[in-house]
Amino acid sequence: MSHILVVDDEEHLAVGIKFNLEAEGFQVTVANSGPEAFDAIDSTSTEVDLIVLDLMLPGMSGYEICQQLRESGHDMPVLMLSARTLSEDRTRGFDVGANQYMVKPFELQELISRIKNLLGQHNRRAAGAEKTIDVYEFANAMVNFKTYEVAIGEKSVRLTQLQIKALKYFVQHEGEVISRQQLLEDVWEMPGHVTTRAPDQILRQLRKTFEPDPAKPVHFLTIRDAGYRFVKDGIE
Repeated sequence: MSHILVVDDEEHLAVGIKFNLEAEGFQVTVANSGPEAFDAIDSTSTEVDLIVLDLMLPGMSGYEICQQLRESGHDMPVLMLSARTLSEDRTRGFDVGANQYMVKPFELQELISRIKNLLGQHNRRAAGAEKTIDVYEFANAMVNFKTYEVAIGEKSVRLTQLQIKALKYFVQHEGEVISRQQLLEDVWEMPGHVTTRAPDQILRQLRKTFEPDPAKPVHFLTIRDAGYRFVKDGIE
């Protein structure tokens, strides 16, 4: 039985989500604030498998909670809820480590579907579906995926959690053509049919960081009508 932590200070909403998730067979714990959420993660006898996290919380925002979770090494999926609809709010959520972002009000069945999808993807990865890479070097860059440390020549560079996650995915599939659908499902953990510019944005960010000339990429390539491709040694 998967254990879900619902973090929301709107009691009626949190209770409603809890009731419906329990009807689906999940174990559910509710927290009303950041400190309560961390207490639940540290003290519950059953490990938390997924967090449904409201953005607007007293004292500590959902952004701050998610960032602290990732910085402390917690990798459970986080589904962020917010009444904010601006693209920069969604982007910031992904940058601090959220896996999915839903706008309030939302359809309950869509929330349950996304939770099941996130849990399935996370469990497949935990089962060892992807090879482990801790430190990787290409061109004049060195990336430590465990510590998030990046060095390009003598210069240290800081990447967001999402950028590191996308980079690792490209490295794990070096030489392969990766579709937008694959990136959305495996990196953003979103349904592949969603219309978003997020993959293009992350590719631009990686090119700006690692390419000698971002306008003429040799490592992070766009394959027309197919997707993207990472080439470790670059193309001539």
